[in-house]
Amino acid sequence: MTRRPRRTGSGVAATAARTAALAAALTVALVASLAGCAPATAPTGDVATAIERPSLADLTALADPRAFEGPSTAMLADAAVEPVSADPAQSLPVTVTSRDLSGEVDVVVTDTSRVVAMDLSGSLAATVWGLGFGESLVGRDVSTTFPGAADLPVVTGSGHTVNAEGIIALAPTLVITDGSIGPVDVVQQLRDVGIAVVFLERSSSFDGAADLAREVAAVFGAPAAGEQLAERIAADVDQTRAEIDRLVPDAASDRLRMVFLYLRGSSGVFYLFGSESGADELISALGGIDVADELGWQGMRPLTDEAMVAADPDLILVMTDGLASVGGVDGLLEQKPAIALTTAGRHRRIVDMADGQILSFGPRSAAVLDALARAIYAPEAGS
Repeated sequence: MTRRPRRTGSGVAATAARTAALAAALTVALVASLAGCAPATAPTGDVATAIERPSLADLTALADPRAFEGPSTAMLADAAVEPVSADPAQSLPVTVTSRDLSGEVDVVVTDTSRVVAMDLSGSLAATVWGLGFGESLVGRDVSTTFPGAADLPVVTGSGHTVNAEGIIALAPTLVITDGSIGPVDVVQQLRDVGIAVVFLERSSSFDGAADLAREVAAVFGAPAAGEQLAERIAADVDQTRAEIDRLVPDAASDRLRMVFLYLRGSSGVFYLFGSESGADELISALGGIDVADELGWQGMRPLTDEAMVAADPDLILVMTDGLASVGGVDGLLEQKPAIALTTAGRHRRIVDMADGQILSFGPRSAAVLDALARAIYAPEAGS
């Protein structure tokens, strides 16, 4: 491995933007760390068995989704990640840009036979698998739970902290990450033992999922596979969004006002997710009114009674394990009486989805949207 520190010529603004992006990712990781209850096993919903069900186009939507009462759970029809190729073409060695916290570094990747791809949401490993390089994975983060990868050794601990010794013991030739788990300096130090470490920038968005496919493919020296996966992600998302549009009420006044809450009851962590968190992308694609955007909330902010009452959502999106950590819907309403005062609280309109899925923008982006749309607009049709 060869690395050459390199500052780009885009100046202070580019460096500041890059640092801000990494800082945002680290903030998400900090919330998870505070939670301290990330499961080491597959979250609810990551199962190998596929569910047979009608397509979104064949569903009959609720006559009035704002009037529906009761919680529902979104489940993927198939948790598996389908590779675009069984044997993607590679050309190594390849020099790629690692976007470290302190700047950009050139890293020469010569061997991708043993890979650890880790981040907060499990998107990187899913992308590696989607490209057709799943057999190269030798370890996983706690959020990587899709069939085929769930039995790999876990290299992150409680709160998504990195176990450097555990990674080194697996003798990886390449580590790919995005700075969302850490400590970041510990990950960077893996280079000191001869491991090629590449930090990629990742956007919590559907466009970002396609871009990530290209970025990860570049690290593997397989740009054609990256373009193929990126195009598939974009096409699948576009098709699913078109099908969801058919389920969404025509009148803006009838559309659901939605908000995403991050819950970790055992640690007393309650956050509202605003713009640039990924929740805004989900809500928009689901045809909802993003209350956080309406109120000008950015990133994440601690949940307060005042904020919840001001939001007054019709529907609340949450992670399954997060909801369980507060004692389910009953526990949430008991611990946070302000939520009970909202329309969503009065109607118990809480939609949960597995922690490793709901914000995991990647190869399964369209499937996540499909599952959420069913839980929101046709919950009586079953999962």
